[in-house]
Amino acid sequence: MCGRYSLFTPPADLARRFDVAVEGYEPRYNAAPGQSLPVIAGRDTSRVTRMEWGLVPSWADERDGHINARAETVGEKPTFRAAFERADGELAAGRCLVPADGFYEWVDEDGGRQPYRVRFDDDRPFAMAGLWSQWRPETTQTGLSAFGDGDGPTTDPDIVETFAVVTTEPNDVVADLHHRMAVILPAAAESRWLSAGPGEAGDLLAPYPGDGMEAYPVSRAVNDPANDSPELVDPA
Repeated sequence: MCGRYSLFTPPADLARRFDVAVEGYEPRYNAAPGQSLPVIAGRDTSRVTRMEWGLVPSWADERDGHINARAETVGEKPTFRAAFERADGELAAGRCLVPADGFYEWVDEDGGRQPYRVRFDDDRPFAMAGLWSQWRPETTQTGLSAFGDGDGPTTDPDIVETFAVVTTEPNDVVADLHHRMAVILPAAAESRWLSAGPGEAGDLLAPYPGDGMEAYPVSRAVNDPANDSPELVDPA
C-alpha cells in the first residue's frame, strides 16, 4: 500500500517538471491520509489543486475515505469505477496525478516498525497514479425552525474533493518492504493516464522498474503523522 509520502521539491522545480502553475505550496515530509495535498486533475492540467487524501465516492453516506485503490480492480469496484472511467455526473470524478518525491513503507524489525523511504536516487519528483471524486455531505442545520419559525430544516451542501493513490505489485526495490507499491507513471505516460480510455489507462498500471530507485531507513518519527520536518527524510 501507500500510506505516507513526501513532496518537498521546490515549487519552481515542481512547476517546471509538470508544466503547471503552483500556488499555495507547502513542502511535506510526511504527507498523510486526511490531509489536503497537491494533485493535478484531468479536468485542469494547467495547475496544481488540493484535495483530501482518502477518496469518498459521490454516493457514499459517510465520509469513510479510501487512501489506496488496487490497480487490478479499479474498473470493477463501485468505489473507484466512476473515477477510473471518468464518468460524467452531477458530482465530478476522474483520474489525477499525485506528485511526490518519495514514499514510505514499513518493516517489522526488533523494537518495532521501521520506516523506509523509497525514492529515485537523484531525488527527482514523480507522479503516482491517482483517482479523485467529489462528495457532498448532507448537513441538516436547525435554525429558527426549531422554535416554529421559518421553513423547517435546511440542507447546506459543501462539496469535498478527495483522492486515492493506485497501487500495484512491487518492483524489486519495494518487494523486500511490502507486497504492494504505488503506481509510478513514466513521465511520457502521465498525460495518457489523465485522458485515455479505460483500456489504455489500465495498461499503464504496471510496477515501475526498480532501476535507479533506492530504499533506506529513516527516523521512526515518521510513524506519527503529526511529525513533518526535513529531518524525517534523512537516513537513520
